[in-house]
Amino acid sequence: MTVPEKLAPSLTRISAQISDRSGRTFEARNVNSVSGGCINTALIISDGGASYFVKLNAAHRLPMFEAEADGLHELAAANALRVPAPMCHGNDNAYSWLVLEHLAALGSRARPDWDQLGRGLADLHRRRHERYGWHRDNTLGSTDQVNTRSNSWIDFLRAHRIGFQLDLARRNGFEGELQAGGERLLDNMSAFFRDYVPDASLLHGDLWSGNIGFLDGGEAVIFDPAVYFGDREADIAMSELFGGFDRAFYSAYQSVWPLDKGFHTRKHLYNLYHLLNHLNLFGQGYLARCEATIGGLLARL
Repeated sequence: MTVPEKLAPSLTRISAQISDRSGRTFEARNVNSVSGGCINTALIISDGGASYFVKLNAAHRLPMFEAEADGLHELAAANALRVPAPMCHGNDNAYSWLVLEHLAALGSRARPDWDQLGRGLADLHRRRHERYGWHRDNTLGSTDQVNTRSNSWIDFLRAHRIGFQLDLARRNGFEGELQAGGERLLDNMSAFFRDYVPDASLLHGDLWSGNIGFLDGGEAVIFDPAVYFGDREADIAMSELFGGFDRAFYSAYQSVWPLDKGFHTRKHLYNLYHLLNHLNLFGQGYLARCEATIGGLLARL
């Protein structure tokens, strides 16, 4: 692609950062745009030898990329599933950026190993913390995600997940039935956890088909996380929300760590968080589904 004049100085700074971190001189001679995301601009840059994946956003969004890099390090430390390694991040007057390892075959899905993804996710979830949340806030898409630590999963879910999104929806003008039902749901949250206290497991946090891929040999890769420690059911629920994964994934996960029988109800509670986030990001088109999900949950009380 022809590099826009506004981008050229940032690419020079990015190249200098890569050179410093890698210990070899790098100059972005080849720049190609990548489609797929709706939050960031994505590029693959190369000097003819090494190549890197670059995410760009407005200059003030650097904290979002700092948190994402931190989340990728957290996931990698679990040694359960492959994640693209962060190289560097920074900003200037025009852009903020995150530079990642470029996994060239990612997305080909020639021989996806769904079994490995399922078992690997179960291993990831075995990495636990004594409290729910995370050591820093991050983002879900472009929405702030509050991760203030809590000893209570119900309190965390009420305040920092469902309640947070409902409050944002109110500020975005979504009131009426959504808020009335939402308030009743918040007041009765404990009803879904009468005989169930989840571990605080390490979560990807935004686990849908757009945030996974497979290398040519079939190895699974996860990326674009919204990391925190919470109920592992939240990741499995999210995987079902927009079409679901291959059955082999769910069979493999269950074979390693079976889900509690209450999952089939709680998954709607966890996916409400994501549906409300889509309502707040993309608008009215998600309102009916949010209201229907709240209504279905209230009917189970």
